[in-house]
Amino acid sequence: MRMWSLTAAGEVDLTVNGELRRPHVRPADTLLYTLRKELGLTGAKPGCENGDCGACTVIVDGLPQKSCLMLTAEAKGRSVTTVEGLRGAKAQHAFLQEWAFQCGYCTSGFLMVAHALQAQHPTADDARATEWLRSNICRCTGYEEIGDAVHRLLDDRVDQSDSLHVKGL
Repeated sequence: MRMWSLTAAGEVDLTVNGELRRPHVRPADTLLYTLRKELGLTGAKPGCENGDCGACTVIVDGLPQKSCLMLTAEAKGRSVTTVEGLRGAKAQHAFLQEWAFQCGYCTSGFLMVAHALQAQHPTADDARATEWLRSNICRCTGYEEIGDAVHRLLDDRVDQSDSLHVKGL
């Protein structure tokens, strides 16, 4: 990949959720900052802002990336998907069907990891799923429902017919 640098503030061409966007950025702007402040895509959350919690996770060229650790300039020429770009995806339905959220702050990051895992490794075993999920932290839950949602997704047991069809409802 050819290196590209941004030495002064200006517009950068980004492909976000399949759409070409041209935000005005500074060289030091993180992708998280640009997504939230310049593009109004607030699904990626600022948590620790040092790469530990995963609340800011997006998918870049098919793989999960912590957007707080990536400069916007690094995203030029790459495909960025945010949780807003997953509208109606199987991962969202799986999380709803397993109640895999509590306060919801970390949920978008976990959704991005689960979606990318299913796309990259559709037959992932427990060890690989656990390895991928370790990149994110939830402060509210014991992870059981998140694991159940990922297993539902990988086992292709997701009911997409009714987004409100969840356990017992």
